[in-house]
Amino acid sequence: MANTIPLIGVSALECSECATRRLVDTALHGALRDIGFAYIKGHGISGDQIKEVRETSKEFFSLSYDVKQAYELNQWHRGYLAPATSTIVTSTVANVKKPNQSESFLALSETHPHKKDILNNNQLAGPNQWPTEIPRMKAVCLAYMKDMEKLSKRLVHSIARGLELKECWFDDYFQRPTEFLRLLRYWPQELEDGLYGSAPHTDYGFLTLVAQDDIGGLEVCGRDGSWIAVPPIDGTFVLNVADILALWTGGVFSSTPHRVRNISKIERYSQPYFFDPSLETMISPITRLDEAEYFKPFSYGDYLMERLDKNYDYRKKLATG
Repeated sequence: MANTIPLIGVSALECSECATRRLVDTALHGALRDIGFAYIKGHGISGDQIKEVRETSKEFFSLSYDVKQAYELNQWHRGYLAPATSTIVTSTVANVKKPNQSESFLALSETHPHKKDILNNNQLAGPNQWPTEIPRMKAVCLAYMKDMEKLSKRLVHSIARGLELKECWFDDYFQRPTEFLRLLRYWPQELEDGLYGSAPHTDYGFLTLVAQDDIGGLEVCGRDGSWIAVPPIDGTFVLNVADILALWTGGVFSSTPHRVRNISKIERYSQPYFFDPSLETMISPITRLDEAEYFKPFSYGDYLMERLDKNYDYRKKLATG
């Protein structure tokens, strides 16, 4: 079981019948505790919507480098990330020296500049950069993010119930969630020591939901240290625990290392969606979890920004003026 990634149907999370939901809660809790990963189906996001986001992604990456570079990541971590400009030096599972073999486009939660209290506390509260060359891209991505937020909140409630907390326990921390939609293109690579589409790492936040194409290349580190392929399954998302959820539960859940190697000889596209608490959230031990390990409270915003500052070249340029 520890090296098996389960497939869990989550449609019952919308059901008012507690006994039916409890089956999903139990299955999800076991998967996140034992391996930190699961496939989920019955999530309510249509295949057509997922396809539309992916096709929009392909359209963006087909633009010339100069056009894409006009939307390079701004100080709020939004826009185009060119090849060889991110290296996961904060990885706790590998000594990463080579940049990821990918390019990406990042959109975050839309912000409202008139809400000064939000802007003053959120270092990522700035404008997204939507390419004028693809007029529909903004609407397609924002509609997808809105639906993914709804799904994520259902999953958060299930996680809380599985931990034997009130299902609303986490709600206050997600009133203004930190969301990332990352559109990724991985080009084919050769097998080479230390070279990856995405080097071995754990995700920073709370939950990650990944829509894969049909190429494959995602791998998860099993409890015995072996790498397990996570082949695409039609109609599913790959769900995984990220660092904040693992830390928040004092190690009850595992933020499992994973990596991407695209040795398929053709391009691979994926669209991970990251659902995290608001940046001002203080992460402190959940005292009701008897098996949890104690840790010193810390700020999610500080945790996230430290990792962005170390892993992305543009952040180093900003720091040096």
